[in-house]
Amino acid sequence: MQIDRRRIDFDHPPFIIAELSANHNGRLETALETIDMAKAMGADAIKLQTYTADTLTIDSDQEDFKIRGGLWDGNTLYNLYKEAHTPYEWHKTMFDHARDIGITCFSTPFDASAVDLLEDLNTPAYKIASFEAIDTPLIRYVAQTRKPLIISTGMANLEEITEAVATARDQGCEDIALLHCISSYPAPATQSNLRTMQDMARRFNVVVGLSDHTLGTAVAIASVALGACLIEKHVTLNKNDEGPDSKFSLEPEELKRLCEDSKEAWEALGTVSYDLKPAELSSIKFRRSIYVVKDIAAGERFTVDNIRSIRPGYGLLPKYFDEIIGKEARCDLVKGTALNWEVIS
Repeated sequence: MQIDRRRIDFDHPPFIIAELSANHNGRLETALETIDMAKAMGADAIKLQTYTADTLTIDSDQEDFKIRGGLWDGNTLYNLYKEAHTPYEWHKTMFDHARDIGITCFSTPFDASAVDLLEDLNTPAYKIASFEAIDTPLIRYVAQTRKPLIISTGMANLEEITEAVATARDQGCEDIALLHCISSYPAPATQSNLRTMQDMARRFNVVVGLSDHTLGTAVAIASVALGACLIEKHVTLNKNDEGPDSKFSLEPEELKRLCEDSKEAWEALGTVSYDLKPAELSSIKFRRSIYVVKDIAAGERFTVDNIRSIRPGYGLLPKYFDEIIGKEARCDLVKGTALNWEVIS
């Protein structure tokens, strides 16, 4: 996968997506400041969500449309989305600002009108949210753009994920990434099941990553070792701003740590190698080897009392110890001499 000339695969550092979501708190200035922050902290992309309350739901206070439990308890869907949405008229300003400072900007559309808006803005990629992973008509419409498509898989079972991927590919979209996701806010780390990413990569032959709603960065960093090529985390300027998503979002220094630690984790993976590493060259001399530990006269036999396997490593390897015992010294050897074959009869 490639987004804005940035290659995304296992051979490159993880692509870090800072999810703005609703943490602009209704202020365009906050949204632009968050884009600046994401760039400064090292994120590769800032991601928006493109919807209105009316494109997601209807204005109803019937029980079906009320949220029970969690961060948004008691709210109606319509009121939550009305508070949380990013106004369409902000999008051009935000996309232009991101391009000006050199950070990739793209979005999650929730209906065809959002896709049309994002196409007008020449978005470099699309993201399908977990809750829309079963909306095959929407996936079909997005996939027809033939742009890179990232699909979150929260709540989706294997059959549903298979259908989503097939729908995208049927429309000619081959640049697909799947993000493992637990759609709980925040999500418990104990239910993360990160090994699922490796299975998804094999089953669907796609780039995989993690859309992470756990608190902190530990789970996201762990995902790198299991093949995550993309990591998405919600971000905020300050959790105390009480934005709709702020409680499970990363503050600037946490985002910086995620960017740095995920790259270091990826670098640590390296390749399969049993060779001596360059960093070990200065240490190898401190391995054990066979040394004279008591003065030995020429013709005297080597015994467990006058030679030993000790550090440092300038003598013969310890594996030869039993072979040397009982042989004779060719010359006088003083305590502290590293044994070599030339002095052994």
